[in-house]
Amino acid sequence: MKVDVDFDVFKALTARRRSEQHTDSAVLRELLGLPAVASAAPAPMNGSDSEGWASYGVTLPNGTELRGTHKGKCYVAKILNGQFTCDGVVYNSPSQARYAITQTGGNGWWFWTVKKADAEEWEAIGWLRERIKPTTEHDSLPV
Repeated sequence: MKVDVDFDVFKALTARRRSEQHTDSAVLRELLGLPAVASAAPAPMNGSDSEGWASYGVTLPNGTELRGTHKGKCYVAKILNGQFTCDGVVYNSPSQARYAITQTGGNGWWFWTVKKADAEEWEAIGWLRERIKPTTEHDSLPV
């Protein structure tokens, strides 16, 4: 089923999502006082201390530096102890970290960039997720 909402409603829903796995439907259920239901979204693969941070098939090893730019300022996030951190704060998702900086809803996978060891350019981590084949369990990113 499709529900049409205007952009302001979309932004408000996105801002209330606690993680990539927290769906718009779950937000609406909470607001309407309806019971939660099992999510069909893929389960997060939050990495262990030795593996780094992982989600949606993308693994970023501990120590990986990420950058995001907002209003001309560069922000730096890092994968520490298997967690996505920025300015010493741990976030459940790239989008949650993006929201903390921009105070607007949006997809953090396209806000945060990373430079692979064998690359000259920084690229959005969303491209890493896009390149994953459906049959691949996860993709490690060398630092």
